[in-house]
Amino acid sequence: MTSLPPLDLHAHVNVDIDPLDLRALHSVVFAVTRSLEEAERAVCRSDDATVWGVGAHPSLCSAVNDFSPQVFSRLVKRTAFVGELGLDAKSRVPMVRQRDTLREALAVLAEQPRITSVHSYGACEHVLDEVEAAGVQGIVLHWWLGDEDATRRAIDLGCWFSVNPSQAENAERLRLLPVDRVLPETDHPFGDRRVRESRPGCTEAVEERISVVLSHPRDQLREKMWSNLQALVSATSTYSLLPRAVRARLATI
Repeated sequence: MTSLPPLDLHAHVNVDIDPLDLRALHSVVFAVTRSLEEAERAVCRSDDATVWGVGAHPSLCSAVNDFSPQVFSRLVKRTAFVGELGLDAKSRVPMVRQRDTLREALAVLAEQPRITSVHSYGACEHVLDEVEAAGVQGIVLHWWLGDEDATRRAIDLGCWFSVNPSQAENAERLRLLPVDRVLPETDHPFGDRRVRESRPGCTEAVEERISVVLSHPRDQLREKMWSNLQALVSATSTYSLLPRAVRARLATI
């Protein structure tokens, strides 16, 4: 079995967490934020194996209303990761306001590509419309629920997919995803509620499911996920922005 640690491309982590608690996860975690205010504190951290994101969650009125493309651009310069952004059809925030915020963020990312975790609940086609219009690289569709046509379109647009345990239960939908574009996530504490050990970075269960459904050897799956991350980092030219320990792991792939 590989000595590479688990990857978690999307988890919610308290930005004030003790660094020792993060190290105890023994995983590389991409930790999303839900507002620029939260992201301001997150990007000041220097954790060994946690990549902090810059986000504005579409379901939070304050995050959308207070979004500033200037502040977003400044924060993005300090990290390889953006998240969580997107559109949500069930949000109380008017869709037009959500769309304006996403467009402003994607305009920045067109100039400064980043690994970008995107929320698309009930708005898959609308999200793809915005991604296509912006021509952005590095989009990772988190907890993707698009149908076959939407998924094919997302693949053609160069998108990636991060898969959590709850999402992976649907084998028919998971089978639509090419193994070269898949990465594991927990979406802790939302996407891993049925997992025995629910914590950021605990992606062994979803790795197992990906291996079975996509017919990839289990003993090679972890290395494949890291290889996919390496390709994503290369596509976004974000290697130098990653924590040193993560760069060291990527150098072994």
